[in-house]
Amino acid sequence: MTDKPIVILGGGINGAAAARELVLNGQSVWLVDTADLAFGATAYSSRLIHGGLRYLEFGEFSLVKESLDERARLLRLAPHLVRPLRLFIPVQNEWGGFLQAGLKFFNLLPKGTKPAHRGLRVVQMGLALYDWYSWGGGMPPRSQHRVDEANVPQINPAVGRNMWAYSDAQISYPERLVVNFLTDARRLAAEKGIDFRVLTYHRAVMEGKRVRLESVNSQQTPVEEIEPAAIINATGAWVDATLARLPAESRRLMGGTKGSHFLTFQPRLAELLRGQGVYTEARDGRPVFLLPFTNGGTLVGTTDIPFQGDPADVTATEDELSYLLSVVNDTFPTADVTRSDIVMHQCGVRPLPYVDAKTPAAITRRHQLVWNENCPLPLVSLVGGKLTTCRSLAEETAAAVLTRLDKKAIANSRERPIPQSAGDELIAAATHGQISPAAISSVINDEWVTTLDDLVERRLVLHFSPHLSRELIERLTDELIRANKIAPDEASAAIDRCVSRLQHHFGVGSVGRSL
Repeated sequence: MTDKPIVILGGGINGAAAARELVLNGQSVWLVDTADLAFGATAYSSRLIHGGLRYLEFGEFSLVKESLDERARLLRLAPHLVRPLRLFIPVQNEWGGFLQAGLKFFNLLPKGTKPAHRGLRVVQMGLALYDWYSWGGGMPPRSQHRVDEANVPQINPAVGRNMWAYSDAQISYPERLVVNFLTDARRLAAEKGIDFRVLTYHRAVMEGKRVRLESVNSQQTPVEEIEPAAIINATGAWVDATLARLPAESRRLMGGTKGSHFLTFQPRLAELLRGQGVYTEARDGRPVFLLPFTNGGTLVGTTDIPFQGDPADVTATEDELSYLLSVVNDTFPTADVTRSDIVMHQCGVRPLPYVDAKTPAAITRRHQLVWNENCPLPLVSLVGGKLTTCRSLAEETAAAVLTRLDKKAIANSRERPIPQSAGDELIAAATHGQISPAAISSVINDEWVTTLDDLVERRLVLHFSPHLSRELIERLTDELIRANKIAPDEASAAIDRCVSRLQHHFGVGSVGRSL
């Protein structure tokens, strides 16, 4: 194919998946990000690989079908990261929400209507469709339960005496999937003898048909300048900001909402969940997940609030944490989870399309490819999408871009296994503080690590570990010094910056994880 590389802006899940898909088709790729890999929404998601059960309410049937097909693929192709999860929906009555569900489906629900609790039969109809669309995926079908049964989450009977159970999947560390995609792309590129590069902490500036790539951290780093075959803007919630900076004139494309989660290791809550998830409703009718997590943790989320500003600055507010805590304690009052039980919180901005939707939940999660027809280079922006459909979006994007270049897609990743990378095996040991210098060195050298934050947050995801400590951060810093990533005289300042970010951005620093 063409000798000119395609430049992908954005090192999140969609950028990484698109890079792999293009390399699979023999295309040279340069992936560029102004921050680290998985810096945006990828790292702040609910960590579910799901079909989007509630999308059925808005008639998004094809999106649900696509998502369920991709869920089955990821379970099969990345079993080291993606695992089945059984979720339970508590219900209070027989036919609650039936009329409202019909009005919502036909977009006739008056603005401001308080959501009605979904009753037994409404949930049953939704799950029947969900099972039908996922037929052949190998997952257990829906089942009905009473809350006093053994081996089901022991929820408050006031929330619902009956529950419907259904199947979805969970990915504890989507940051690792990003690295896996790029590691596979690098391996493919070596096999095919094509150019593949990952440039984190670089910005792209377009000058006619040429693109200048310059470091955001150092004036001494040489500037790269190339004439790419095309540009893919996969910067998520930053899509509009990226277009303005290139510059490339465009209408507003993004209208993201912020979503917050918190993590707790409160043992009673984990005991009541019994290793399964609960999909319940807050008092205002918004859906909230309570999900089992590694090391006996529970991940709770999410909120859905319109947001404007720099997505890098967004953090969970105390009001959001109180909102989520109220859901937990309404559902499991005997757990008595308090603010002090929250060991970490996170908040990200969903890369949703800009629309005048009546409610944030009504904004489509379907992706769009938006071409900039005034640009001297083929330039397409990826708008929307979800973690589950990253691979299918990548396949569609690769085919569309290659078509613009008068090429044809000759391969796809539908049956290509997603290989493990060095860090995948290290995470379990790292979360218990049992890491070897050799293993850390492998991650630093092979997985595009530049800073201490890269290693702590997005390679080893230690802010989710109950064993995170300053001593462990210092050990990681020593390995970064050996790898010439940090100068010895800069180590103390790097540690302080890392600890400060963990404390203020993620709320880390509770008892047992003092930094």
